[in-house]
Amino acid sequence: MYLHKNYNKKTGRTHLSIVHKYRDKDNPKKIRSKTVMAIGYADEFSDRYDDPIAHFTEVAKQMDAERLQDAADYVITIPKNEKMDIGTDSLRNFGYSALSKIYHELGIDLFMNNHKRIYNFEFNANNIMKLLVYSRILYPGSKLDNYNNRNRFFENTDFSLDDVYRFLTFLDKEKNNLKKWLNTQVRKNYGRDTSLVYYDVTNYFFESDKVDNFKAKGVCKEHRPNPIVQLGLFMDNNGLPVTYKLFPGNTNDCLTFRPNLKEIKSEFELGRVITVADKAMCTGDNIWYTLNTPSHDGYVFSMSVRGAEKSIKDYVLDQTGYIEQGEDFKYKSRLEPRKIHVTSSSGRKMKKTVDEKQVVFFSRKYAERAKHEREKAVAKAREIVNHPGRYKQATSHGAVKYIEDISFDDETGEIIESASALNINESLIEEEAKFDGYYLLVTSEMDRSDGDIIDMYRGLWKIEESFKITKSELEARPVFVSKENHIEAHFLTCFVSLLIVRILEMKLQRKYAPMAMIDSLRKCTCALASQNIYLFHYYDEILKDIGELMDIDFATTARSLKEIKKIIGSTKK
Repeated sequence: MYLHKNYNKKTGRTHLSIVHKYRDKDNPKKIRSKTVMAIGYADEFSDRYDDPIAHFTEVAKQMDAERLQDAADYVITIPKNEKMDIGTDSLRNFGYSALSKIYHELGIDLFMNNHKRIYNFEFNANNIMKLLVYSRILYPGSKLDNYNNRNRFFENTDFSLDDVYRFLTFLDKEKNNLKKWLNTQVRKNYGRDTSLVYYDVTNYFFESDKVDNFKAKGVCKEHRPNPIVQLGLFMDNNGLPVTYKLFPGNTNDCLTFRPNLKEIKSEFELGRVITVADKAMCTGDNIWYTLNTPSHDGYVFSMSVRGAEKSIKDYVLDQTGYIEQGEDFKYKSRLEPRKIHVTSSSGRKMKKTVDEKQVVFFSRKYAERAKHEREKAVAKAREIVNHPGRYKQATSHGAVKYIEDISFDDETGEIIESASALNINESLIEEEAKFDGYYLLVTSEMDRSDGDIIDMYRGLWKIEESFKITKSELEARPVFVSKENHIEAHFLTCFVSLLIVRILEMKLQRKYAPMAMIDSLRKCTCALASQNIYLFHYYDEILKDIGELMDIDFATTARSLKEIKKIIGSTKK
């Protein structure tokens, strides 16, 4: 590279530019040139430099030296007996550059920086948010763990642990605004399909045993005695989370639906939606509320066959009308008005009639699974009957319903052995077996085909998998923070992390499972070898596909710190 000086005789001015000469690849004898930097007229810089031409001549030399250095092989010299200082940790993650790309496509950095000006923080909110999100995906742990390992990433970490907790307070205040912001960005960048939305509820337990109005004892999905919080999540038809809401741990699952639907309708401008959910949401109040929203929304809910009224049970077991698809699957449907119980504003129960389509299907695979699960529970029940002293209420879960007249001591949880021996309820086992493999769906969408309704319901696996991801890969529980506002902020970072993972999965056309993608990005690390040169040691098919998708080279074995930062910087544009 050199400084090109173009003197104009008419104006008497000299135009400066930095030019690079190179040989044509197709014709090596031919020399070509290209302008690398157009500087301007020399006299425009006379107030800044005594000799503008001399100054920019040196700039051109420096740029050429850097070009040659970048093109040269790295020479790494490591003294034979060099020792590491205590506390040395030179391992860095580079895989997060893919997460950074999506983080900035969602404009989370803009949201954080805009609010920094409003709140006048002394810390950089965006840097803390990045740490919490990238750590949640790749190295989940407590906020203290995140902070102590903040140098895993090539990011600015000029903040304190106290700043992290102050940030959580801010994040709680802005949680609704951030959720709306993210929804807007998803619509703009990736598209939202809310013709169907899926809803489900799960709960998360705490490390601490302390209970309050928010962290409360309830029915834990993992059968733990710790206090829990309930989380209701809405997901769109593309498998991307839309929003969520937290509830005290003792809130019944069905009571979470209406507040969440109200919020999603008022805050996210979705138009008419059809909600798909399991039988926990199939209550009269939820159905009536859904049908009477301003846009008259719809629903596809599963309904317990075993708990249904006799006329429905008879319809399910009556083999008339079933359409068989092979030996292992059959279905039928009918249009049938149904009476539901709705709670009035005064708390009184009223009977209402809704027109519904009822779709029944039988799956042999589901039947075999139900039989297997029941046999395990019954075997445990027989063990309890034979050896009641070995079990307590906490260890009898799943088997108690098959034992007649069993009771427990309120204080110790031990089984109270009455004068008469415990007996297995054989008639209940026989009754349950009749309905193995049968599923009943009730829906407002009476014009949709049976196949459409069944396919809608089957889509619930997307949200069930999301709960699995948050609990296993993102390790959203146990929850280590204890203040309600910090709990809310913790789950917001989990929600953002889940959204980023799901977007990456969608970008890759669901070629890889989320757990596999996270594992590859976690393994994509580098270590400082010498003089700001990092060596990379892992590459696989997933990183290859992510790299091609996002224009990130994960295959190179050695890079300078400058090159690494340049690549990561390119993900932030």
